[in-house]
Amino acid sequence: MRLILSAIAFATLHPVSDVEFFFDPVCPWAWITSRWIHEVAAEREMHVHWRFLSLHVINEGTDYAEFPPNYLEEHTTGLKLLRVAASVREAEGAGAMEDLYTTYGTDIHVKGRSEELWAQLNDGLPKYLDEISVGARHAAAANDPGWDDVIRIETAEALERVGPDLGTPVVTIDPPYGPSFFGPVMSRIPRRGEALELWDAFEVVARTPGMAELKRSLRERPDFT
Repeated sequence: MRLILSAIAFATLHPVSDVEFFFDPVCPWAWITSRWIHEVAAEREMHVHWRFLSLHVINEGTDYAEFPPNYLEEHTTGLKLLRVAASVREAEGAGAMEDLYTTYGTDIHVKGRSEELWAQLNDGLPKYLDEISVGARHAAAANDPGWDDVIRIETAEALERVGPDLGTPVVTIDPPYGPSFFGPVMSRIPRRGEALELWDAFEVVARTPGMAELKRSLRERPDFT
């Protein structure tokens, strides 16, 4: 019986999926890519497993003085929101992550509430988490480093798939053994037919044997519309 229950718990946290998407909720580029994946999933009946990749964990030991202003606050916000997500996922299953990430991302990127959340950091974002109806038992997770183990494990898993010195998003097709790539990074959200066309092209590129990198450093400012 214990083995059966363990298998059920594992399946709840790690469902069979067509795509795994590793995200930090504060990353604007991950948010844009996630909305593209969301468009494709709705049209293709593709199941997406939304998983954790913490920019705060990746940059541990980094001198944040070398980053633009507010990066420390942003990355700390992301870590605390991921702790809450880990608590929600344990209680409600992986299926709860899509709606929670959508709520996080809409508030941070579309509604521009980052500074409001930074102001609540030390207290663990209580007003915000109450507003989005996260129960008190989950809200307490924001300041609980006990949730960091699972976040570190998933961050490490994402980087094992794509290599070090990368960030979020990481996308895996046919996980866990299918191709994984950082990105694609884009400044605008492809919609409807454009989204499907890009997905088909991305899948061809990702599945091409030996394909490693397609990149340029020039970017427009992110457009979340």
